[in-house]
Amino acid sequence: MPLHPCGIEGLYGRCGLSANPSGCSMARFRPKQTIKLVNQLVRLNGAAEAVSWTDEPVLPREFRERYAMLQRQCRDQSSHLRLGRLIHRLMQYDYGVRESALAEMELASQLIRVGAAVIFLPESQAKTADLECRVGSDRFFVEVTAMVGSRTPRRNPIAGLAHEGDNLPDRGAILIHRVLARVRQKAKQLADYVDPVVLSLSIPRAELQGAGWIRRRNVSLDLRAMAGSTTMLLTGLRHLSAVLITLWDVEPLPVSAATRLANVDVHERNGRQAGHPRVRLLIRNPSAATPLTERQRDSFDRLL
Repeated sequence: MPLHPCGIEGLYGRCGLSANPSGCSMARFRPKQTIKLVNQLVRLNGAAEAVSWTDEPVLPREFRERYAMLQRQCRDQSSHLRLGRLIHRLMQYDYGVRESALAEMELASQLIRVGAAVIFLPESQAKTADLECRVGSDRFFVEVTAMVGSRTPRRNPIAGLAHEGDNLPDRGAILIHRVLARVRQKAKQLADYVDPVVLSLSIPRAELQGAGWIRRRNVSLDLRAMAGSTTMLLTGLRHLSAVLITLWDVEPLPVSAATRLANVDVHERNGRQAGHPRVRLLIRNPSAATPLTERQRDSFDRLL
């Protein structure tokens, strides 16, 4: 299927109209947008036959296999166009662009493995979710985002954080504040859905200093504080059903008490399993207008 650099925006790009022999433009008999759309789809289908994986040796084999699996499972035209754009982004030099595309493909693959039917929604100027999923007859939407920060260290202190000792704030607290800020930001574009909506946050590097940051240390993180703060925030965002947080290089702080929040599911892996995230949290919104159904919860439990 198409791996075309123009992507979905190209469907309505400039495309000349051919004149008939009498010199009359076809625009008076057929809408211009229809001609543009048909002509561009023909170009996309023709380009797909010319693309070969041997032309892009930079992609690892696992990415190619994942792409092939997603193409088999997601057979609609919208998904194939979106997958072509994601593969194109995986070959970019920008670290944030690569991680965002990788997070979207990974989550779609995992949802398919737990039995969900997945459709990649088309990109548009209006902010919408990334995935439409069904578990049986139950539908829900997923917005996927990756937090990678920037290469420039933050100079200004974050509001609400107290600096102690040598004026170095707690890195775990900074991470929690940034997660809460991203949840607030993304929640604004998901307010119009009537079905359950899940926001997925992937944090490949907890330092959030981008690809140019050399000194990497695992951030000690209080998972209970993160879960509690996110739960309190979600009570005011009733249109969000749950938040899925994937953390790769954190070090969970030991838990002193056995009590836990009933709306939070946590899965921790051994730190030596570098190919898998260190921690995954599914935080359900106790005040959600449309909470996850029982079958949807079971799917996310298996995904964790």
